[in-house]
Amino acid sequence: MRRDPSTKYRPFPQVDLPDRRWPGRSITAAPRWLSTDLRDGNQALIDPMDAEKKRRFFDLLVQVGLKEIEVGFPSAGATEFDFIAGLVRSGAIPDDVTVQVLTQSRRDLIETSFRSLEGARTAIVHLYNAVSPAWRRIVFGMDRAEVKAIAVEGAKVLRDEAAKRPDTDWRFEYSPETFSTAELDFSLEVCEAVMDVLRPTPDRPIIFNLPATVEAATPNIYADQIEWFGRHIRDRDACLISLHTHNDRGTGVAAAELGLMAGADRVEGCLLGNGERTGNCDLVTVALNLYTQGVAPGLDFSDIDRIVNVVGYCTNLPIHPRTPYAGDLVFTAFSGSHQDAIKKGFAAQAERNDEYWEVPYLPIDPADLGRSYEAVIRVNSQSGKGGVAWVIEQDRGLKLPKRLQADFSRHVQALADRAGRELDAGDIWRLFETTYLPGPGDRIALRDYNESGAAGDRLFVGRVAVDGAERSITGRGNGLISGVVAALAAAGIPALDVVDYNEHAIGHGADATAAAYVECRLGDGATVFGVGIDTDVATAGVRAVLSAANRA
Repeated sequence: MRRDPSTKYRPFPQVDLPDRRWPGRSITAAPRWLSTDLRDGNQALIDPMDAEKKRRFFDLLVQVGLKEIEVGFPSAGATEFDFIAGLVRSGAIPDDVTVQVLTQSRRDLIETSFRSLEGARTAIVHLYNAVSPAWRRIVFGMDRAEVKAIAVEGAKVLRDEAAKRPDTDWRFEYSPETFSTAELDFSLEVCEAVMDVLRPTPDRPIIFNLPATVEAATPNIYADQIEWFGRHIRDRDACLISLHTHNDRGTGVAAAELGLMAGADRVEGCLLGNGERTGNCDLVTVALNLYTQGVAPGLDFSDIDRIVNVVGYCTNLPIHPRTPYAGDLVFTAFSGSHQDAIKKGFAAQAERNDEYWEVPYLPIDPADLGRSYEAVIRVNSQSGKGGVAWVIEQDRGLKLPKRLQADFSRHVQALADRAGRELDAGDIWRLFETTYLPGPGDRIALRDYNESGAAGDRLFVGRVAVDGAERSITGRGNGLISGVVAALAAAGIPALDVVDYNEHAIGHGADATAAAYVECRLGDGATVFGVGIDTDVATAGVRAVLSAANRA
């Protein structure tokens, strides 16, 4: 028998933290943010960004509100070095933005990194070396002491190179790379050895990036690791804990959120989650998750479509339509029950008119991200009457009565089944016109009319064309609508029993028009609907009755 393949994997060990505190905490303030789109994100692309795309992406990050941006790996080659040096020397970096570069713990690479930043007002140099057992044993063939020595030597070069350039406000970040799969006590030992060299203070703290280089466990274990480190690190007030999660298990965002609950200060990631393997932490998702909890993230995503377009252009990667908050379909409902709940939610929101957002199926107001409401409900064969009515109202301003919604939904369902595709607003409107509005193929067409008489006794006199032949019809009733019905009956046109009538304005002011809806019962018990639209509300009502008569 074949051995179960899963037996070659071992479960990740738990962290010994019986009094963990993070599960009872909430995130009540935004963290510091670092974008690594231009470094970690760029190195994950099939075709790395050229200088024009990197500059466009950098400008987007600044506009979004990122104050710390990792702009590259200057020792990787001339393209990276020249881009970073060009940013510094061209004055493209705003005074409130700090750029960061990444370097391995090697003297020549560190020296190159400092040269790329010469002239910067302030900058962060990010040093790293891997510390986990697998890397020590498999990649380096080193013991703990030798790996720690790499970190210490790199820290000394950081210190010395910064001292040569006193005009720049240098800040330092250190990553015990592969932290998520390393022994906690050894990561702590290495970080404190780096602190001994760089001597951070509360006014000038060191940033310790504790990466889930490969996501190897559930996010609660990562949170335990972060809380353990924060409790044990010496001089906690002289260091900032930064999170750099990956998405190997599909929980990079969750790991970052739990890491913040565990006491971290900063989140590193990429807009829309680009990165190696399955991606880096998605900064848009984390930030907007905070936003939906009433926490201002300090980042501006009010034009999400522009962000999607720039990121897509620069990375040449498609954005999945179900990407949280940013995808084309994330605010779209096709299901009839979902559509009905959303439609009722919008109506309740408008009636309540308070500051709180509460619409079923929409955790965030699409308008806050620059999205219109027109695309919230879209119609296919799965859609219901509420969705169809929403599209008509958003596209044409018509507020269909409930029974008309149900009747029209049957027609839409039949068209969607025949078409085998989503129906757009144009499809739906054309179907509505041919089903309910007066048209050139009608047997009865209104030419002109007038009404007279006292209230409760009105006389309707109309000029109509019946099968192309013009004639006059006359009827008396207690109002205009009943007068029209009586005139039709007197002319031998099938009798209509009006069971419901509604009207409303479309628009406001001088440009407003009126819509009228009539539901009629025929002699055989069947029901027909008619709709009329006109600049005059009375004429709209007459047209609605004649439309119903045509459908009879």
